[in-house]
Amino acid sequence: MCGIAGLILSPGAPPPDPAVISRLIDSLHHRGPDGTGHAVVGRVALLHNRLAIIDLVTGDQPFFAGAATLVANGEVYNYRELRDAMPGVTFATTCDCEPPLHYFLRDGIDFAKQLRGMYAIAIHERRQHRVTLTRDPFGIKPLYIAQVEGGLAFASEPQALLEAGLVKRVVRPAAREELLQLQFTTGADTIFEGIQRVLPGETIICADGHILDRSRISWIPEGGPENIDEDTALARLDRALEESVDLHQRSDVPFGMFLSGGVDSATLITLMARLNKEPVRAFTAGFDAPGAADERQHAAAVAKAVGACHESIEVTEAMVWDHLPEIVGCMDDPAADYAIIPTWFLARRAHQDVKVVLTGEGGDEIFAGYDRYRKAIRPWWRGGRTMWSRGSFDKVPVLRVQPVTWRDGMAAAEARALEGGGSRLAAAQATDIADWLPHDLLLKADRCLMAHSVEGRTPFLDRGVAAAAFRLPDGMKLRDGVGKWILRKWLEKNLPMARPFAPKQGFTVPVGEWIKGRGADLGPLVAHQPGVAEIAHPDRVEALFRDIRRWRHGFACWKLLFYALWHRRHIMGLRPVGGVFETLSAPG
Repeated sequence: MCGIAGLILSPGAPPPDPAVISRLIDSLHHRGPDGTGHAVVGRVALLHNRLAIIDLVTGDQPFFAGAATLVANGEVYNYRELRDAMPGVTFATTCDCEPPLHYFLRDGIDFAKQLRGMYAIAIHERRQHRVTLTRDPFGIKPLYIAQVEGGLAFASEPQALLEAGLVKRVVRPAAREELLQLQFTTGADTIFEGIQRVLPGETIICADGHILDRSRISWIPEGGPENIDEDTALARLDRALEESVDLHQRSDVPFGMFLSGGVDSATLITLMARLNKEPVRAFTAGFDAPGAADERQHAAAVAKAVGACHESIEVTEAMVWDHLPEIVGCMDDPAADYAIIPTWFLARRAHQDVKVVLTGEGGDEIFAGYDRYRKAIRPWWRGGRTMWSRGSFDKVPVLRVQPVTWRDGMAAAEARALEGGGSRLAAAQATDIADWLPHDLLLKADRCLMAHSVEGRTPFLDRGVAAAAFRLPDGMKLRDGVGKWILRKWLEKNLPMARPFAPKQGFTVPVGEWIKGRGADLGPLVAHQPGVAEIAHPDRVEALFRDIRRWRHGFACWKLLFYALWHRRHIMGLRPVGGVFETLSAPG
């Protein structure tokens, strides 16, 4: 896990500015505090900040082979198998990111089809003056690109392009609508004017300061549900899950996992215990708020059953008020998901003992775990409802202009998903995999973990697991109103005390209650922040914070608070000066 950046300038432009290179490297230091490297050839610069996970001694980047140079962020888990498949090649290191460079020299842009892992890669072909950018098919690792003065720039995080002065801090209104209504933004265009995401699975070829070509690959199998019986499906699933977890544990540094009380993380810890002689390190978060859903007790029981070394941390209201500006500040590509709060605190604690954690992201998308899938496949006359059809501010009239186009990106994703030839359930899953997964869940995990220089790995988002599970019959994913049915059956067989078919308690952050308790003080501060005052009526915002009657009111207040803090940091360029109240009270 690392941070990468670079410049691809046109022939008429001056060479890369050393001051810009320095600012790019400094802005990504948290992603890779173990070392820096760069290569500047002509008008192309590749930059790298390293978090050393595999090959701690000789794995510094950039890598050079022939007339090509590579920098990468991520992990290629099948690097040993890739090496074995190229017996005539002499490798300079044992690092997992060196084989992709040799595969690129052999196969060109098709090299990514051989990779199994999470990655964002940049390769410079010096003779052709060409740079190839590639991102993993699930979008686990981020990569952004921007047209800048003199050519192109790319980086692991948008804030690096902003801090380097390459892109102006300007909000794109359509993305702001999505953020407020959905809590994340869709598609290639980010919330910053001029900055685009390299999409999951996308390869972009650049030369002389311009984008020449784009192509994409996917790990989602096409076609309708396959004909398979339950025993065969369970056996196949067991092989795929074990292989994936085994690959995701490859590391030269200590690793652990995040354990909730849910099916996904219970599955992971069961497999990790199966594969490791030493106890698994597991970390769980909970809250001190009365009535808050808290799964720490059940997580502790699961950990004890597999002999794990388990630690539970309590996230208090005071901790949130003290650190929220810092937490929101790490979400430069914004996702107003309140789960950033426990994720950030878990990463801070895990950093003391490990450099790598396995997490359960992707389980709900691959195995159909969300309640919204059941509604999406029902006919309208039985209570069916389109996913993501209601925005957070539809019945909260505080905005100056009611959002109109906020759902266009989701509608486009739905249309593309229906082209895959699968069932309605598979199309709903594919819709989430296209946007919700990479632009909320994975983005949240990446930023919150990398803020503490911890690498997050997602064994459910593996092409072997996808091949084993995605085209299972709908009834093996969703049965009798229960999602992830086949995964629950697997867990029932392998760790029955996890109670996989018990009613889900849920994991919610009591942010609405916390805001309600401080609403009279917080409302005026939020309402008069420049970012919020631009889009909402201050008097209505204050009234909303004073009188939170329903869950949707609290959630709308959370999004306005998030946006106020985010706008101060990433549009106004102001760093936090303390906790929430100190930061929002500081001069703008």
